[in-house]
Parts: sequence; structure tokens; C-alpha cells
Amino acid sequence: MDLALEILVSALLVVAGTFGLVGSFGLLRLRDAVQRLHAPTKATTVGVGAALIASIVDLYHFRATLTWQELLVAAFLFITAPITALFLGKIHMHHSIPRSALPNTGTDRDWATFDPTFKGPEPKFPGE
Repeated sequence: MDLALEILVSALLVVAGTFGLVGSFGLLRLRDAVQRLHAPTKATTVGVGAALIASIVDLYHFRATLTWQELLVAAFLFITAPITALFLGKIHMHHSIPRSALPNTGTDRDWATFDPTFKGPEPKFPGE
């Protein structure tokens, strides 16, 4: 049983390292801001999540203790990483895509991030 859990912990750490490496490589090599945003968010959720699960299994089985820190860090990452990516994607959409270039929503409503009742200044697009 110990050998199987050691293999599980090792596999989770390999998965975590692989996703961290691929996410870092994607952050450097992808050409668009939205594409670059996608790579580290996956590395965070899957890579760090696998490392935290490996830590939980190791602490619980091999050291006979259980701490809440790993669960809290995992919950914080799984909640904040997608929300942060969503907000960064919306910022990118506001600052780099003209409103007229957005596809039709298929309804009588506008895009959720563009409020037609907002009376503030229009965002400045690159090249204007």
C-alpha cells in the first residue's frame, strides 16, 4: 500500500511539474494576450492543484497528520484563478477590440461587458 501511495504522490508531482513547465512555455511563446492568459491559468489550477493533492496524501498517510493549509490554498486558487482570467479577458476585450467588430449576440441584447446606459468615456483602442 505504501508503494502505491508513493507512486501516486510521485505521479501527481510529475503532473504538477509538467503543467508548470508547459504553462511557463505557453506564457513565453503564445502570441496574443488572451492566449498567454490561458496558459498560466491552466498551470495554476492543474499544476498547483496536483502538487497540493500530493502534499495532502503525503501528510495524511506518511506523516499521520492533516492540515487545513493545503485545502485552503487549493480552494483559494480554484476560485480566484478563473475569476482573474475572466476579468483580464474582459479588460483585453475592452481595450483591444472595437465594439463594432464584436460578433452579434443573436439576441436583442448587447454584450454583457458593454453597458449601453454607461455615460463614461469610451475606452481608447490601440492605434486611435
